[in-house]
Amino acid sequence: MKVVSWNVNGIRASVKKGLIDYIENENPEVLCLQEVRAELDTIEDVFHYPDDYYGFFFPCAVKKGYSGVGILTKQKPLEVRYGFGIPEFDGEGRVIQVDLPNITIMSIYFPNGGTGDHRVQYKLSFYDALFDYCEGLRKTKKNLLISGDYNTAHKEIDLARPKQNITTSGFMPIEREKMDKIIGMGYVDTFREFNPDGDQYTWWSVQQRARPNNVGWRIDYNMVTEELMPKVTQSYHQDQQEGSDHCPVVIELDI
Repeated sequence: MKVVSWNVNGIRASVKKGLIDYIENENPEVLCLQEVRAELDTIEDVFHYPDDYYGFFFPCAVKKGYSGVGILTKQKPLEVRYGFGIPEFDGEGRVIQVDLPNITIMSIYFPNGGTGDHRVQYKLSFYDALFDYCEGLRKTKKNLLISGDYNTAHKEIDLARPKQNITTSGFMPIEREKMDKIIGMGYVDTFREFNPDGDQYTWWSVQQRARPNNVGWRIDYNMVTEELMPKVTQSYHQDQQEGSDHCPVVIELDI
């Protein structure tokens, strides 16, 4: 099973930049999308994905053209869940979940704390609430794949300029501690299991030619429960793929 997760930074723009061709060429079993930034009627109008997929989308309800997540899956889900039961977070359209026969997959757009202290606190609260929810799922669903834009670089190796960004949201110690906590709870950063080296990023600022110079951040992850990790055969980035300021992150599983 190949699962791709991609923050497309707007479904309309990404379709114009070749998203449909990408899906047809990669042919993943599941595609998780973040930052869709469109209402359902707009998604239906512009996003004509291949007809061998089931598509599910959860747009932001409190602010037009903001946030939003989606999942395409070739296998019909046993269940689809929109949000995780907390209105404060669900209103921003940040979590969608599909239950397949042998795995539960979540596409998540974690909050960005860059607009002020109140959003940093919102982000931290989201981390706690989301993984409390995941711990509840683990009681009956051992195989969890939590894909998406986590909006945090975990270690110094995960961004090009760590010393300059120690007070920047996305690399603040208080945010990185949340990543420590998640991993300590038994969730595995699959990319790092297969790729120990640096200079491998998933997001680049559109300013100052950051992407051509590879001045980036690794903030997109495919996390799995430790019970699922033995079935993961590969986890990698497609950092040459254009179409967004993020690149796709891919996980392959024998499941």
